[in-house]
Amino acid sequence: MTASRMRAGMAGVAGLAMLAGLSGCAEVREHQGYVVDRALVASVEPGVDNRDSVQATLGDPSFASQFDDGTWYYVSRSTKQFSFGTPKPVNQLTLAVHFAKDGSVTSVDRSGLEQVVRIHPVADKTPTLGRKRSLFQELFGNIGAVGAGGLNAPTSDNPTGGGSGV
Repeated sequence: MTASRMRAGMAGVAGLAMLAGLSGCAEVREHQGYVVDRALVASVEPGVDNRDSVQATLGDPSFASQFDDGTWYYVSRSTKQFSFGTPKPVNQLTLAVHFAKDGSVTSVDRSGLEQVVRIHPVADKTPTLGRKRSLFQELFGNIGAVGAGGLNAPTSDNPTGGGSGV
């Protein structure tokens, strides 16, 4: 084998390795929730539709109002991410259909990405009440203290405490 063929083979192997490495950087798109059909969503009208017609047109809601039976929510969200990154919202639609007591539609509210808020939870530590002690203080802090609280302490036969000092 000649040196030029060997270099060409090594360059080919290096190129394949680089392509394999870059394939992990591919963009991943994902859709969650309700699949939106714009024509069907636009066809729901206040005063015209009721619960049955909304369910027949849009299907079952993503979820219903928690405290009354007056609102149905249809939530649709599209995200994208690169390899192991955090998914970022690209598109979102929250459709809230409000009903009157008789079941007729009173209003339809649409909202999008303006409702998305990024939350940053506390990363490493959980705040707790109480003393802040190190691992060694927790492990070895009671050495020598065991029984010390009982020295000259009141007992049932000596309610005033204060031992004899023997």
